[in-house]
Amino acid sequence: MTGRLVGIDVGGTKCLGVALATTGEQLAAVRVPTPNNPDQLIATLAKIADELGADDTIGVAVPGLVNRDGVLLAAPNITSVRMLPLRQQLEQATGLKVIVDNDNTVACLGEWRLGAGRGSDDLLLVGLGTGIGGGFVSGGKLQRGANGFAGEFGHMIVDPDGISCLCGQRGCWERYASGNGLAQHARRAASDGLLDAILDQVGSVEAIHGEHITVAARFGDSEACAVVDTYAGWVALGLVNLTNLYDPAMIVMSGGLSGDADVFLDAIQQSFVRRIFATDLRPLPLLRFAELGPHAGAVGAALLTIENKE
Repeated sequence: MTGRLVGIDVGGTKCLGVALATTGEQLAAVRVPTPNNPDQLIATLAKIADELGADDTIGVAVPGLVNRDGVLLAAPNITSVRMLPLRQQLEQATGLKVIVDNDNTVACLGEWRLGAGRGSDDLLLVGLGTGIGGGFVSGGKLQRGANGFAGEFGHMIVDPDGISCLCGQRGCWERYASGNGLAQHARRAASDGLLDAILDQVGSVEAIHGEHITVAARFGDSEACAVVDTYAGWVALGLVNLTNLYDPAMIVMSGGLSGDADVFLDAIQQSFVRRIFATDLRPLPLLRFAELGPHAGAVGAALLTIENKE
């Protein structure tokens, strides 16, 4: 291993690659759309690795279920990819050593080592992106579960009769608390006759996105703030369930909302405190938004080689 660490984060819509110095300093970045085709995905990752100057090893963060052999079994937001031997095929395409892990497990590694989780030995990362995933550190060790599948928090079922999910189930937490979930809450409110100012701006209910709510709430729009409160309640519901399971000292929220703590954090904290068991008798986990922003997964992927040697 030389002094250049290369990691690639495969998202539902984009692949982001970064090159880091061993000090953590970012040297370069490459961002391209994620192809929904296994062969094109391998070719895209190989090209990113080449552009970033990977010399002997790369880390790759992927969404969905990835086993300890680097096989991507299923990725709900990349629907054509199933049972893909990603590590093997990418090694053949690049001639490099490849380490593959779940994207949110890897983002947890990044935030733990270089971001909001520094100094904590017991933390959860919850990735509020296109879907929801997560990772956790317990006793100062990054956890992966028996098969490498730990951290699929988004597919906790919070409403058995609820909204259909891409995974095939109904009422998964990510349908209510992901970035897409925020947009759905907004569209439902607009359909109920609210958010007229946003509707006047965008022209139709279907054109409303989460960003419109964030901007309007930041400027004090009461109807947008009500949507934020609804969304925050769903986020907090899942965080409470995870706290009851894992008893973390800290929960780091990453994904598209990580730059909008001023809009969302207070509402999430208030709902969290209302729902948690024995609030007055226990230390509550510190709720934080991620510091590495959309680069958390790629940074964590770049750190995988170091983590694997520990």
